[in-house]
Amino acid sequence: MAQGYRPDRVGDQIRKELSDVLSRGEVHDPGIGFITLTRVQVTADLQLARVFYTSLGDPNARKETARALERATGFFRRQIGSRLHHLRRVPELEFRFDEAIANQDRIEQILQDIHREDEHRASESRIPSPDSREDDDHD
Repeated sequence: MAQGYRPDRVGDQIRKELSDVLSRGEVHDPGIGFITLTRVQVTADLQLARVFYTSLGDPNARKETARALERATGFFRRQIGSRLHHLRRVPELEFRFDEAIANQDRIEQILQDIHREDEHRASESRIPSPDSREDDDHD
């Protein structure tokens, strides 16, 4: 990407403003809960902004969060429009759960499990088994 690529700059500004709106509690929908905005991808024509987020909770909580974000999309667009005056047209907002973060967490968990298993095997190989000690006594 070239430095100063406008869609990236606009995406960063949208993410910052939306994060500010969320952190100040300006959205009164209890379904949104605690979310983290991970990134915003804006199309080259600045007409669409895909807002990626993560949230805590089980799949049902994720679905409720997605519905709440969809309900609040108009509010978010108005907030972006009033805060980012340099945009001729406020992009459509599309909220998407960031699967990449969830997959990254899962990979990290698998690597930790493998590391623990390796440590367990290494510690077992250093401790003589009770059967091997009995064999040594009989000789």
